[in-house]
Amino acid sequence: MQPQKLTNLQLELLKVFSYQLNQQQLTDIRNLLANYFAEQATREMDKLWEQQGWDENTMVEWANEHMRISNNSL
Repeated sequence: MQPQKLTNLQLELLKVFSYQLNQQQLTDIRNLLANYFAEQATREMDKLWEQQGWDENTMVEWANEHMRISNNSL
């Protein structure tokens, strides 16, 4: 089994975390990362909604769908 190389993100984070941070700084960095990836996911979902032509009616339809699996399909 070949060892996996670290990603560019992992390498960059190792540089950042080579410094001793206090708890507040660590929390701030975690929040920054979480917000960054949440924004990226939101942008991608916005693109998908635009491409698919989804709107509020789509959300209503999804909310009213019954997503049960019948016993016959198991």
